[in-house]
Amino acid sequence: MKDISIYFKPLESISIVENSIGASVFVNDENGFPEIKSKGVAIIHVPEYRNSTIESSDLDFGKVFREELYKLFPGDNWGFNLYDLGTIVPGESVTDTYFALSQVVAELVKMEVVPFIVGGGQDLTMALYRGFEALEQMINICTIDDRLDVGEPNVEIKSDGFVSHLLMQRPCYLFNYASLGLQRPFVSKQEVGLFEKLFFDTVRLGEMNTDMKIVEPYLRNSDVVALDFKSIKQSETDSSVYSSPNGLYAEQVCQVSKYAGLSDKVSCFGVFELNPGQSLTATKLLAQIVWYFVDGVAQRVSDFPIGSRKNYTKFHVNLDDFSEDLIFYKSNKSARWWLEVKYQSVGGVYSRHTLVPCSQDDYDNALRNIIPNLWWKTLQKLS
Repeated sequence: MKDISIYFKPLESISIVENSIGASVFVNDENGFPEIKSKGVAIIHVPEYRNSTIESSDLDFGKVFREELYKLFPGDNWGFNLYDLGTIVPGESVTDTYFALSQVVAELVKMEVVPFIVGGGQDLTMALYRGFEALEQMINICTIDDRLDVGEPNVEIKSDGFVSHLLMQRPCYLFNYASLGLQRPFVSKQEVGLFEKLFFDTVRLGEMNTDMKIVEPYLRNSDVVALDFKSIKQSETDSSVYSSPNGLYAEQVCQVSKYAGLSDKVSCFGVFELNPGQSLTATKLLAQIVWYFVDGVAQRVSDFPIGSRKNYTKFHVNLDDFSEDLIFYKSNKSARWWLEVKYQSVGGVYSRHTLVPCSQDDYDNALRNIIPNLWWKTLQKLS
């Protein structure tokens, strides 16, 4: 493993409550950088705001946030290590910060340690992607955001305009991009058209409000999840620094975090666009978002159907005008569903993307001769 400690600033001491999270976390402090010897979750603070609309602050937000997190108590069966690696000090340029974060992400993912990044601007999603790029691994990204943040590839990357820069990377290791919590008034027709052309996924805020379960398959299909804190309803956070009258409720964003943690595929989670001067209420919510993600990781059941599928029930669905049946798999462990997308040229880097998480509704619709939209989209991306 590369020495990633060079990128971090140690934490100042924080008072610890007995039997709390703070009593068991392995911390980068005056005693040195923790030895990462087994898989788990690693908390990383990255106060890089130069490409964000949010201004940085002299306030030690990282310490304030940790004080709230460390007060909480571990959930049941947290049988893995929780690391706190400290703060990645922003580099001389934003590019330097991207490089440092990408190196850290790549090394941790190789060790089966899930980085939980507390940002910074959402343009840091680019650095998370580059961490996987270094591993030469095709990935899926999922953002929880009220906007699509496409931007222009020939304009400097910004927190509200980074997706176009992701798409211009060569070689490109991005297979799918999903955006959850979209608010249509904030998105142009051109951005919507681009996502449709690329067969990417969007879920509107209204759809989430109707049924939160709709987002679970998208999160289960993702390698990287990035949450824009500004997409949360201002009444849930801090009306003095956040301005969205519509948005996600606190319970919803914690549920999203839990779904992401439960996913065997999610290898990196980031919460961005955090205002360093936000209220204690918002900071407490951030701590709970981390808690629910870690609790989800603790409850993973390793049921992504790769290799032997003896622990799955296989369903064949015959559709009109199709020469081959659609194949669904249902996990005997978790009752979660997957849809197989067969394509004759698939192999190598695409092998992880031919089994697509879905819901029982997709199976039920197939029985009514309705082709699941995710089947068409995945087939188009594989073609």
